[in-house]
Amino acid sequence: MTEKELKTLLADMTLEEKVDQMNQVAAGMFSGDITAMGPMAAKLYPPEVLARTGSVLGGMGAEALKKLQKEQIEKQPHKIPMLFMLDVINGFKTVYPIPLGQGASFDPELSRECAAMAAEEAAVSGVHVTFAPMTDLVRDARWGRVMESTGEDPYLNSLFCAAMVKGFQGDDLREEGQVAACVKHFAGYGGATAGRDYNTVELSEHTFREFYLRSYEAGVKAGAAMVMTSFNTVNGTPATGNRWLMRRILREEMGFDGVLISDWAAIEEMIPHGYCADRKEAAIRAIRAGVDIDMMTGIYSEQLAKLVKEGTIPESLVDEACLRILTLKNKLGLFENPFKDADEAKEKTVIRSEKHRALAKKAAAESFVLLKNEKKILPLKKTSKIAFVGPYVKSRNLFGSWSFIAEAKDVENLEEALKKVETEENMTFSRGSSVLGTAFKLQGFEESEKEDFTEEEEQVMLEEAVKAAKEAEIVVLAVGEDRLQSGEAASRGFLDLPEVQKRLFDAVTAANENVVTVLFSGRPLDLREVSAKSKALLEVWMPGSEGAAAIVEILFGEQAPQGKLPMSFPYCVGQVPVHYNAYATGRPVTPENARERFHSRYIDIPNQPIYSFGYGLSYTDFEISRIALDREEMKASETIHASVTVKNIGDREGTETLQLYLHDRAASVVRPVKELKGFQKVKLQPGEEKKVTFAITEEMLRFLTEDGVWASEPGAFDLYIGGASNTENQAVFKLTE
Repeated sequence: MTEKELKTLLADMTLEEKVDQMNQVAAGMFSGDITAMGPMAAKLYPPEVLARTGSVLGGMGAEALKKLQKEQIEKQPHKIPMLFMLDVINGFKTVYPIPLGQGASFDPELSRECAAMAAEEAAVSGVHVTFAPMTDLVRDARWGRVMESTGEDPYLNSLFCAAMVKGFQGDDLREEGQVAACVKHFAGYGGATAGRDYNTVELSEHTFREFYLRSYEAGVKAGAAMVMTSFNTVNGTPATGNRWLMRRILREEMGFDGVLISDWAAIEEMIPHGYCADRKEAAIRAIRAGVDIDMMTGIYSEQLAKLVKEGTIPESLVDEACLRILTLKNKLGLFENPFKDADEAKEKTVIRSEKHRALAKKAAAESFVLLKNEKKILPLKKTSKIAFVGPYVKSRNLFGSWSFIAEAKDVENLEEALKKVETEENMTFSRGSSVLGTAFKLQGFEESEKEDFTEEEEQVMLEEAVKAAKEAEIVVLAVGEDRLQSGEAASRGFLDLPEVQKRLFDAVTAANENVVTVLFSGRPLDLREVSAKSKALLEVWMPGSEGAAAIVEILFGEQAPQGKLPMSFPYCVGQVPVHYNAYATGRPVTPENARERFHSRYIDIPNQPIYSFGYGLSYTDFEISRIALDREEMKASETIHASVTVKNIGDREGTETLQLYLHDRAASVVRPVKELKGFQKVKLQPGEEKKVTFAITEEMLRFLTEDGVWASEPGAFDLYIGGASNTENQAVFKLTE
């Protein structure tokens, strides 16, 4: 349709018909089978509203969605097709690493490829829109949804958000295999107070704009078709009813012209927030803020037409929202082909294809972060007698909590992957414990893996594991969080292993000192004891459906780990929120005053995390030269080139990710001690060296000044290039007038 035809269609629609285009229901509503989440009680919509509803979430499968679309078009007065939306977060049936793991790859292009793969699988299943990427800045590991973000750095998050949007959407949403992306959660959701999900957010406007808003804007600039509101407050106002946030910042400043959708029941949640007295007021607040689609409350369908007729709100607000929804449907080509790419035959060949599984395996391998490797115990030798111990030796649940589309039966576990590629004569396999402990269950979008072991059976498993550990030269201990211990509504006050696994860890490390720990998690954990008692420590996140095969390749050295932490691992929970790009204080701790009391420090723990942002080892070692600058001063129109030579001084191939950080020494507002401004991945053979050059431009020096504008200021800057955020490889340059 042309824009003129869309406006003609809009003009011919009744008020009620337009309002119901702004209504979204779960797919189960059409069969009456729906269990609502959060504070939302199950609601059965009147038949006439369901007949006109504009979009559906949670449905999948080409046959089912084509049938539903056909039935709905026949009922709809103007034969307008519905939008089908789904949470395709890190894969569809083929699952790649959780987004936090993807952030560890420091490879946005790889994530673009993964998003394109997921879009292809979702599209043939009939899905039009994915509720991804989530690009909330995360600094507090207590918050379970850190697993959905790519980390604590706004620059890195921005690159990943833009890449994922382009991967999902391609160049044209009408093209086969593309789905519309939804950037979420706007805005500041990752700053939840005390790391507790759905909690309020308290940020200064300066911090909010400079750190938290940047990656959302990157997604908008990349062309995201949709944005989702967040559950939290911003400046005391729930985001879903926040006109300043949605109309001024999102629409005017960022230039977003797509569809704005509420999160699940977020419009109704403005009532318990204490911002709205009732559903009527919630409808008024949300529509005035510019929320186009009401997800699963029925408030718009119930209230908006009445509000227009009584003159409380102008019909123009409904018209602008409905037109944006119709425009998105048109961009997807649904008026010409309401089924788009839904294809039962292609589902069988596209979903979980060999090509997709190979990409998922590659993404998993590149996400793993080697945190420790004492005496080069890794990679393992095939001739060593190795005991593989832990619940993740046997578990197939290698994907995160949002991968509810995937099925564990399709996932190969670590034992199976090992037996496929290695001889069994030098290996033993022991579960050692359950993941969570006897009769302990977690609820998420589903229940945690059923493990009905008695206490006696748990004891037998533990004894078998200890026996295997004593008889082995090396123990590979595969432990970690349950997949439902992170994700939505999975905030944690303690960040250590489940108690039953801690007991296993203690017993195994007492039986054999040569322990390699493979850690599965959706967030940074408290690793003090694990790190101290392990000879090697490999963080594999929740690696996805091909994770086990990737782990085997890394453990036995078919390829070397190359991941870098996208989020700092705290020394303990008492440090959080902790992040590398903090502001300096007036009493900073230095090597010279580290023992003095009256400085910004703890008296019982260190200031620094146990593992910092950007940290990650390889199986080889790298030597990075001092920084060479081609000039020490620059004007705004000029560029400084900073170079280092990186050399592989080990005995095998490896990849190092060189990271460029800047620090503005004195500015009109305080600046972070370091800020990531660039990175380059370099693969080197033993003995090989390479000169790597970064270009520093005036644009990289800009920040939100005391006047509230993005600008640079003349002065001295520290420049760092190294393999992690704690590098001390420094040079200094000046920006002149």
